Amino acid sequence: MQVDKREALRYLGYGSRKADGETLRLLEEVAQELERHSLPKSIYREYECQVAGGQVTFGSLSISSQSLAENLRGCRHVVLLAATIGRGADMMIKKYSVSNLAKAAVAQAAGAACIEAYIDEIESQIRTDAQKRGLCLRPRFSPGYGDFPLECQKRIFAMLECPKRIGVTLTAGNLMVPSKSVSALIGLAPSGQESCRLLACSQCKKEDCEFRRGEDTSLQKNQSGGNHEF
Repeated sequence: MQVDKREALRYLGYGSRKADGETLRLLEEVAQELERHSLPKSIYREYECQVAGGQVTFGSLSISSQSLAENLRGCRHVVLLAATIGRGADMMIKKYSVSNLAKAAVAQAAGAACIEAYIDEIESQIRTDAQKRGLCLRPRFSPGYGDFPLECQKRIFAMLECPKRIGVTLTAGNLMVPSKSVSALIGLAPSGQESCRLLACSQCKKEDCEFRRGEDTSLQKNQSGGNHEF
């Protein structure tokens, strides 16, 4: 697994600006260290789902969320997933927060880019399997987005057995530990539905998202459910 340096620079605020030489040097050092110490793990399971009004039901979980219901409208199955790159990024951030704040910020960005790249790999696997069954993927949707309650993390983690399977736990505030971790739902809809197309960030209702992209990029990367803390 490699750090997407272009994405890391975007997280650092270099969307349209060219990064200076010192930032690029720090990013190269951090990327190499992070790649050595990351331990990616993931788990996902598929459930039949029902969507009625603003209520979504799958497995033993029933969620009241209009935004999630809109995302899953027309889906009969949903994939519940969680992934992490391990504690490497957190350890680096803690270490450099004491000795080098600039490097700590770069480690935050590199860790965020790393978990995004990893969750994209998992989603690609899910997509390949879904296509064989005549299905396509809706944009992934995570607890905390729209009116999808963050408190649902507890039930999701129990259903996926996250502490046991991938070593990810929750804080009292339902944030994930290690922090560079992701949980999300992906709806599976019949291929050919207009709503299966990739959506741009400009179509997302979360207009205050600090990771909002331009119109030519997909909502999937934005809706990751990771603990992106800067």
